Amino acid sequence: MLSRTAASLYWLGRYVERADFIARLVEATVRLDALSARPAGDAAWASALSVTYTEDAFAETGLPVTQAHVARFLTCDRSHPGSILWCLDVARNNAKAVRTALTRDAFSAINRAWLQFNTPTGGDAPAEVLSLVEAIKAETRGFEGAVHRMMKNEATWFIQLGAAIERADNTARLIDVKYHLLLPEGEKVGGPVDRDQWTTILQTVSAVTAYRWLYDEGLRPSLVIELLLSRGEVPRSLAACVAETVEMLNLLGKRAGLQGEADRMARTRLARMQKTRAEEVIVSGLHEYLTAFIRENAMLDAAIARQFRFI
Repeated sequence: MLSRTAASLYWLGRYVERADFIARLVEATVRLDALSARPAGDAAWASALSVTYTEDAFAETGLPVTQAHVARFLTCDRSHPGSILWCLDVARNNAKAVRTALTRDAFSAINRAWLQFNTPTGGDAPAEVLSLVEAIKAETRGFEGAVHRMMKNEATWFIQLGAAIERADNTARLIDVKYHLLLPEGEKVGGPVDRDQWTTILQTVSAVTAYRWLYDEGLRPSLVIELLLSRGEVPRSLAACVAETVEMLNLLGKRAGLQGEADRMARTRLARMQKTRAEEVIVSGLHEYLTAFIRENAMLDAAIARQFRFI
C-alpha cells in the first residue's frame, strides 16, 4: 500500500472518531446545562472548550462563553480543528482520496454526515443542537459499522488504528478536565452537580450501562475513573484503546512485514497499562498520569507516521 493511501486511511479514522466524540460532548453538555436538576450554566461550556483544547481559538472570536456561541463554535465553525464540521471536511477529503479502498456504505456514511452540516440548520436552541448532533452520531456509527464489515486488510486496520489513537486521546482529556476543572466553586464533591457531571462523562463515552453492569454500588468518581482507565471491557477506556492499538499494529506488521519503533512503544505502553491500578493512579496524581499519557499518545502517533512513512 502506498504511504499516501495509508496516511489518508489513518487520518480518516482519526477525524471520524473526533467528530463523533465532539458530537457526544456537545450533546452531553447540552443535557448537563439544560436538563440537570441544577444546570451547570456557562461553566459546562467552558469545560467543553477545555476538553477540545479550543479555549484560545474561541477567545479570539471575542464572543462570551454561552451555550449558543460555544455549541455553534464546536459544531459548525470551519476555522479550527475542534469543530465537527472541520473534522468532517478533512475526513471526507481523505475518504475521497482513498475512495477505491472503501465500500459504498463506508463512503456514503461520511458523505451523509458531511451533508448534514452543510445544510442550513434551524438555530441554536438546545433541541435543535441535540437533533443535529444525534444525526451526526448516527452517521459516524454507520461508518464504524461499515468499516467492521469491510474486508480485513490494511485499509480496515489503518482506519481502526487511527480511531484507537484518537479515542485514547479523547478519553484521557475528558477525564482530566472533569477531575480538575469542571466542578463549580462552592459545590461539594459528591453533591448533586458532581454526580450529574460524572454521569455526563459516562454518557459522553456511552458507558452508563457498562457502569451499572460492572459495579453494584452507586455512582462513585473513583469507580468511574477505574472504568475509563483500566476496564478493557469498555471500548472507550484507555485500556481498550491501548490494546486495540497493539492489535492493529500487529496485523499491519504481519501483512506488510514492517515493524519498528511504533510497535515497541505500543507494546511497552500495553504492558504498563496491564499493571495500572486506578486507586494507585489517583493517589499518585491522576492529572500527572493523564498528562503523561496524552504526551505519550502523541509520541506514538508521530512514531506511526515515521514507521509507515506518512511524512
